[in-house]
Amino acid sequence: MSGLPATRRTVLKGAALAGAAGLGAAACSTESKLGHARTPTPTAPVPLGAADEVPVGGARLYREQRVLVHCPAQGQYKAFSAQCTHAGCLLDKIEENEGNCPCHGSRFDVTTGKALKGPATVPLPEVPVTVKDGKLIAGPQA
Repeated sequence: MSGLPATRRTVLKGAALAGAAGLGAAACSTESKLGHARTPTPTAPVPLGAADEVPVGGARLYREQRVLVHCPAQGQYKAFSAQCTHAGCLLDKIEENEGNCPCHGSRFDVTTGKALKGPATVPLPEVPVTVKDGKLIAGPQA
């Protein structure tokens, strides 16, 4: 610094830049919490297929329907959105009970939906799932 007093313009310019930086940081932290997924879960009942296609203790990814289903015990099912809560990308695979997001590397526990590895910090939303005539149906039931 030269020791000269700051002009009004310099002070205002510095305040504007600091404010913009703060807004940018806030947007980044909010993005990870809210994600870009506009409709992360089915809004109507969606047939997935035979319930016995989901292994007991494991999970199955239904990419086209954007849902993953976990079977903790015979005849019990828990479903989650398969859309990453960070940027809205669709999970591409399940390995060792972790769903993988190919866009930025987020990983999710398919038994709970919990975000295990960032940048995602918010869990996958739970999706209602029922079994009717041996078939899984995800989404709100009529």
